[in-house]
Amino acid sequence: MFGPLGISLAPQVRASKTLTRWIKPFANWYVNLSGYRKMGLRYDDLLVEERDDVQRALGRLTERENYDRTFRFKRASQASVLHANLPKEQWIKPEEDIRYLRPHVEEVVKEDNERKVWDAISVERRK
Repeated sequence: MFGPLGISLAPQVRASKTLTRWIKPFANWYVNLSGYRKMGLRYDDLLVEERDDVQRALGRLTERENYDRTFRFKRASQASVLHANLPKEQWIKPEEDIRYLRPHVEEVVKEDNERKVWDAISVERRK
């Protein structure tokens, strides 16, 4: 429920077929309304980059993932300057909108938590 990227009820919703059936249409409607796919962006492109854990996760992207991310931002900014969405064939399809950055952010948070545990250990001398 509480993850490094905020509160999420998605695991509970996915666990219930009834909730999924009721909420999925609203979720799809909301994603279409937000319009980031029409600009050629993925969901993880919208994460706040000023956060320290996101910055470190961005440093862990492969060269190809980093290039693709930069290309998506340049294409979206050009579409924004022109005040128009991309052509429909260039929109991000739902099956292409994968969470490429989330695993890296979760890994960074786990490492930070582990570091806190190890830093809090007190060593005592045996008598």
